Amino acid sequence: MAQRSVYETLSTAPFYREKLVTFEYNPGFAISQKQKNIVNLHESYLNDNPGKSILEISSKALDKKGIDLSAFNLLIKTNKGDYPLESMFQASKVFEKGGPFTDLLSATPLEAKRDPRLRASGNLIRFSFYNKSFPSTPKTFFYDWLYINTLIQNPEKAKILTEFNAFTDIEFNPNKSINCQAKSAAIFSSLAKNGYITENNISPEAFSTVVYPDFAPEPPGSLF
Repeated sequence: MAQRSVYETLSTAPFYREKLVTFEYNPGFAISQKQKNIVNLHESYLNDNPGKSILEISSKALDKKGIDLSAFNLLIKTNKGDYPLESMFQASKVFEKGGPFTDLLSATPLEAKRDPRLRASGNLIRFSFYNKSFPSTPKTFFYDWLYINTLIQNPEKAKILTEFNAFTDIEFNPNKSINCQAKSAAIFSSLAKNGYITENNISPEAFSTVVYPDFAPEPPGSLF
């Protein structure tokens, strides 16, 4: 047996609710094993939460909708080209001893995520996105903001999220990672259902005010 998080939509800040769900776990690194775990996780969750609509957000999802919404597949549009969200996120990290490593923009998402410099450059101190600085706290602020604004740039894919009220990412391990695309998806779905999403990108200030009202960081203005 194992436990994984399910992120539900919520109508008020922080616009998601995390539930730990116990399910029968299938060991192994094969995609088929991970997909069995997705099925078991969802079945266990739905047994206790009938009527919920749940979607896996990852490249291992059985539903193409969830695959398309993965940070590996979503493209963020900039004035210098379109880049995978995951590559952009990794390329924005600034550490005590190096970064940002902007060459990761041309790497595949998996190559960017596994680049050894990300683990050999000391502590993460901030993010740099087009020469603008983002704080490293709250720890998920930049990732959530980037994911949600990327969704706004991809309205057809983003609209799918409003059809669901619970999300998972079978690849997310809280012991190894901080950011979770399933949580970001839940936040977007909640914001959209409550009228916060428009055709325009959400500025860091607005996002902070709405989603992190108790923290009140001072990020820069809209960068798009």
